[in-house]
Amino acid sequence: MKKLVAAAVLVVAATLGAAALAFAAARATEVHATLTAKADSAKGAPHAKGLFTGSLNGTKLTWKLTYSGLSGPAIAAHIHKGKAGVSGPVIVPLCAPCKSGQHGTAKLSASMAKSLAGGGFYVNVHTKRNQNGEIRGQVAAGM
Repeated sequence: MKKLVAAAVLVVAATLGAAALAFAAARATEVHATLTAKADSAKGAPHAKGLFTGSLNGTKLTWKLTYSGLSGPAIAAHIHKGKAGVSGPVIVPLCAPCKSGQHGTAKLSASMAKSLAGGGFYVNVHTKRNQNGEIRGQVAAGM
């Protein structure tokens, strides 16, 4: 009888452990970036600002972008690969043209999803006046 109870306890413990691991793996990683004109070399929009928020669940990114004070309409926004102050290639196109409050989803590669919250990526909003970027912010994990 003691062996049966011990075996049952082991089965329950293993099941709970597996469920906890599955739950932890299924939780989304929250990412964000505070965008400023100061972080970019923008001209004519010193008070422009924005916020990028996202939820990364596996390789699916669900995102929202808000901004204000731009020198004109946002012609595009992207996630770029690059550390703070360094320009890099577009990794994920977000919108073109864009509206503040716009949201969407993107499918990322497994390696991109793994490293998105590591600080080596930034969000950039482009305008006609500042085609290389008017506001920018580094992507970080957590809210």
